[in-house]
Amino acid sequence: MSTKSPTEADVLRPIRQTSTVYYVLVAIAGLAFGLFLLGWGYQLTEGMVVTGLGDWGTGGGVTWGIYIGAFIWWVGIAHGGIILSAAVRLLGMDRYMPVARLAELLTIGALSAAAFYIVVHLGRPDRMVTSIAGHYHITVHASPLVWDVTVITAYFVLTATYLALTLRYDISRLQSDLPDRFNPIYNMLTIGYTEREDEVVQRMVWWIALAIIIMAPLLLHGGVIPWLFAVLPTLPRWFGGVQGPQFLTIALTSAISGVILLASAFRHAYDWDHIITDDIFRGLTLWLGFFSLLFLWLQLQQLLTGTFAPPTDLGHVWAASIGNPIYIISMTLVSLTLAYIFAQTIRPALFTRRRAAVAAVAILLGTILEKVLFVVEGLEYPAFEIYAATPGHYIPSLIEFASLTGTIGMVSLFFLLVAKVIPVVELHAIDHLRLERGEDDEHRESGTGPPTRD
Repeated sequence: MSTKSPTEADVLRPIRQTSTVYYVLVAIAGLAFGLFLLGWGYQLTEGMVVTGLGDWGTGGGVTWGIYIGAFIWWVGIAHGGIILSAAVRLLGMDRYMPVARLAELLTIGALSAAAFYIVVHLGRPDRMVTSIAGHYHITVHASPLVWDVTVITAYFVLTATYLALTLRYDISRLQSDLPDRFNPIYNMLTIGYTEREDEVVQRMVWWIALAIIIMAPLLLHGGVIPWLFAVLPTLPRWFGGVQGPQFLTIALTSAISGVILLASAFRHAYDWDHIITDDIFRGLTLWLGFFSLLFLWLQLQQLLTGTFAPPTDLGHVWAASIGNPIYIISMTLVSLTLAYIFAQTIRPALFTRRRAAVAAVAILLGTILEKVLFVVEGLEYPAFEIYAATPGHYIPSLIEFASLTGTIGMVSLFFLLVAKVIPVVELHAIDHLRLERGEDDEHRESGTGPPTRD
């Protein structure tokens, strides 16, 4: 582990330093997002028919495809990200404080991508007003889409509040060193700030974290999102109580993978090996292994019930699943990742940060493949035979592929821009690292430091 002392200058480095690589990354992310916007513009002009999702069976086999699969994936990343950050604060997991804000920002970015997918899949964006907002008091009682919009909006507001509260302390102490051109943003975030509020804010953040931990399994990725599928008995691939836990494990594995990649990128770009240490990556990788194991275990439960003397419809859909190369690739990626993590616990020398990043990419690829296949096969193999004679199978369109790379570009662009405005590592994390290493904290000696954390 590096013996270099973490300082406020380290936290400010992403804001102050801009390299050629940064501009290249902005250009690549902007290009990916821009290409999807062009494809979406074509879809708005010609209609959903250009995606092959216009009718069940006639154009592409299903009415949902990558759009809804990626929507679930992004929502899972968002929910898992804020759960990770909440656990750090709620359970006193100070070891992961340097990546807590990255997890919070990941939630904001992923929720934005998920919400964007809802707008894109509506076909006409004005339906958000005419069909949802304008008749919310009616549609909320009957429309699963409105449930989605409701929980995503609630979670976005909760996460934004959570993030804004933790930013007030940092910005108030660093504002003299922050770019003057962003002062309107900083003044808005710190309006009415006094040092006496720090202890109160810490308590508020703790209670918000508790609310998040409770809401996630009950209402969010362990509740409303899987309920949209799990309560439909005519679609055997979806129906059943296992979907809530399954969705939650996918959310947590995907979110931890996202945090590993972000932490690795920021550490490499800004020489943060003394802040985001190898110990953090080891811990995150172990948690990734734990939730990957749960993910595979729940897949085994579904596989067993779908192949051992099942009802005809359930047996049919699972026979299609286990013979599908996409499902085999997805499960292989997660299994290989779990095998590596298990091996590194036995032989720690196998661990490297780059291997942790590769494992994270494998999990993200495996989970997006599983979610898209889950959506498609759930619709392609219903219990009734109304579309049995209709030709056509689902083949993703270029616009759908562009939506996935485009939203990844959008979230990447979000991080590239936000890192130029606000600190992505909390000053509390720097203070904790100093105390952990037995160093004197100048801010505490001068009486301007944060309240003592229990």
